[in-house]
Amino acid sequence: MAGVRALGVLSRLSTARYALFSARTHVSYEVKNDVAVIRINDPNSKVNTLSVQMQKEMIEVMDEVWANEAVKSAVLISSKPGCFIAGADINMIQACNTAEEVTKLSQEGQKMFERIEKSPKPVVAAINGSCLGGGLEFAIACQYRIATKSKKTVLGTPEVMLGLLPGAGGTQRLPKMVGLPSAFDMMLTGRNIKADKAKKMGLVHQLVDPLGPGLKGPEERTIEYLEEVAVECARGIVNKKIALQKEKNMMQKITDYVMSFEFVRNQIYKTVHGKVMKQSKGLYPAPLKIIECVKTGVEQGPIAGYLAESQNFGQLAKTSESAALIGLYHGQVACKKNRFGTPEREVKTLAILGAGLMGAGVAQVTVDKGIHTILKDTTVEGLSRGEQQVYKGLNDKTKKKSITSFQRDSILSNLTGQLDYKGFEKADMVIEAVFEDIKIKHAVLKEVEAVVPPHCIFASNTSALPIKDIAAASKRPDKVIGMHYFSPVDKMQLLEIITTDKTSKDTTASAVAVGLKQGKVIIVVGVRSRVLLKYYLKTMCHLCSLNSSDSDVQYRLVSRFVNEAVLCLQEGVLNNPLEGDIGAVFGLGFPPYLGGPFRFVDSFGADKLVEKMRKFEAVYGNQFTPCQLLLDHAKDSSKKFHK
Repeated sequence: MAGVRALGVLSRLSTARYALFSARTHVSYEVKNDVAVIRINDPNSKVNTLSVQMQKEMIEVMDEVWANEAVKSAVLISSKPGCFIAGADINMIQACNTAEEVTKLSQEGQKMFERIEKSPKPVVAAINGSCLGGGLEFAIACQYRIATKSKKTVLGTPEVMLGLLPGAGGTQRLPKMVGLPSAFDMMLTGRNIKADKAKKMGLVHQLVDPLGPGLKGPEERTIEYLEEVAVECARGIVNKKIALQKEKNMMQKITDYVMSFEFVRNQIYKTVHGKVMKQSKGLYPAPLKIIECVKTGVEQGPIAGYLAESQNFGQLAKTSESAALIGLYHGQVACKKNRFGTPEREVKTLAILGAGLMGAGVAQVTVDKGIHTILKDTTVEGLSRGEQQVYKGLNDKTKKKSITSFQRDSILSNLTGQLDYKGFEKADMVIEAVFEDIKIKHAVLKEVEAVVPPHCIFASNTSALPIKDIAAASKRPDKVIGMHYFSPVDKMQLLEIITTDKTSKDTTASAVAVGLKQGKVIIVVGVRSRVLLKYYLKTMCHLCSLNSSDSDVQYRLVSRFVNEAVLCLQEGVLNNPLEGDIGAVFGLGFPPYLGGPFRFVDSFGADKLVEKMRKFEAVYGNQFTPCQLLLDHAKDSSKKFHK
């Protein structure tokens, strides 16, 4: 009887443990001999983020691992292809109502990673794909880090680009790991570090080559292989075959000695602060707070450093600058999706007319995406310059070791330079980048339509002529669209797609798909595009002759700019405020810390802006007359462009 009762208790315990395990959706683990393999996989997203649920499950799993006497070490790995952990959940931060709530979030993250750092059982972070923000903070809290040499594997702290700072121990651990100069460079620029550079910096201990395809796909094989290496590594650490601390070389010892002097560190703080002020004019608070947190930790110790980090993280999260930058981030994410659906045909061959700066630039961002690219010009000299521009762009990547010379030559094999229309019968899309003359555009359009297949799309890169006027010469106006790239094409992120009332949805979907493949942030606008730039430049020229205060000039510039942006939305040129903000910031140079013209109206107040415009209107005339939509928002303070 007692035995039956015992079996019943065991059964209930087993059921309870199974229920606890099965309830987990983001973190799971299995024990391989004496190594716990902890797998991360957010089922609701393409990437892993440190959400509330993820953190809760991770703490549960780590507690079980630490309590299991059979487990001697652990491996932390992601089951998601191309992503380790992409950072903290931004929505989780935005859901907080006060700075104090955000500070508490930061402190909870700090405590979790401190437990990992002080783990009695070594934890190996096996990194494949993006390891950013909170993901990197998690990784550097582990005792050992292995990373794949995949192109997708990058490490970084991009929080500064959201108006934030690394808030889970990053400002304190990173300087100790890679030194002050490198830590400042990472945190203040937000740039990504590739695996091989991370190894040289001391950010990771070991690199693993990615595997090619086999019975399984390359990503799956690479993750399995990475796990095998990490498990053996974890055992090696426990068996003392792998040392956690490498013997420092002479240069590192000299560097440590030099950095032990306070005046040397103060000079670094001063230099970094000066660079930040020169570049940001003090308009972005996050970089200055990062310097403050690092300095506090180094000079006053970890307790003061972690406190400064969490408090500053909370304060920054509730600044208007952070709200603006996070808004732009959400905008970029939205503009990297094709809301027009999947095109009927994939563009496999793209022809470009005109091998000038713009045409060659478009070719440059196309050939390396596996698209067969035809570059046509009317002269040998022009074509040669265009081909050289494409080669130089790729060769620069070779010099920076982003690609190998073999990869460069392989990419260049996708490019065909020519003076005639040979091969255009296979083109899926033609982008013209010829002179801004309507007669030339019409002539080119007719020549192209005579040789391309019926499904081929004709796109114009014009920045001066209305697309509907160009399309007027077409036999297939539904296949005509504008694709306005910004110069230099390989550097500027924005692509403005201009439709007419006759442009088909599939044509728009195809243009967006090509732009996304080229790595662009895309806005789709109506036929009256670029009025913002026209009026902005006109206002700038007018101001040159006026003797006004800086503040007066700024508000007149902003008010004209914003009014034209709102008018574009009012007249249906813009689809939504979000795309208007993205276009203004990435295409016309509107200050990112203001978030774009529509977010500026929300934060500044439409009523206050209209009041200023009425004063300017009385002096300078109807060029400052507010549009109706702006007046509507001024009358009702509850109306916002962004919810």
